[in-house]
Amino acid sequence: MSDKKIKSALISVYYKEGLDEIVRGLHELGVRIFSTGGTYNHIDQMGIPAGKVEDLTGFPSILGGRVKTLHPSVFGGILARRENKGDSEQMAQYNIPEIDLVIVDLYPFEETVKSTSDEEEIIEKIDIGGISLIRAAAKNFNDVLIISGREQYPGLLGLLKEKKGFTSAAERRRFAAEAFMTSSHYDTEIFRYFNK
Repeated sequence: MSDKKIKSALISVYYKEGLDEIVRGLHELGVRIFSTGGTYNHIDQMGIPAGKVEDLTGFPSILGGRVKTLHPSVFGGILARRENKGDSEQMAQYNIPEIDLVIVDLYPFEETVKSTSDEEEIIEKIDIGGISLIRAAAKNFNDVLIISGREQYPGLLGLLKEKKGFTSAAERRRFAAEAFMTSSHYDTEIFRYFNK
């Protein structure tokens, strides 16, 4: 594990606040950006080029938005071990791009539970794709940087500005640990709801 340069990013966030400076920083460094739905529209309105995840997967967002990123073309790009020859060959075979940075936040489940008793609305705020992206990117911290919430944006901006998009193994591992804390807390809140 050594310093790695961010060359591509997947951005899929519920909250858009604070995102603009990150996107501009990535664009200035020549990072290829992939995005989903509302996040793609936000980036497009900024006048910054981005690829749609649905163009990557060949599938539109389906089931009312329940399935957007759950596809081998996305998760292969995140989970591929860059120094594994077999992984590299399969990436080439299936035309899967590497994804070096994942920026994702989760549907506001905890906030929704506090604001309504409507079970259907609460259940729809159980994030599936987002939590999977977080876990995949954190698992592959050898090669991928995971940003799992807005509170980490200042740290990412520092890496983009001071290190020109390079990250150390220790930095990637630290963000991965924070990502697993995020996923653990999120699942705990869901568990509490179902066992209230």
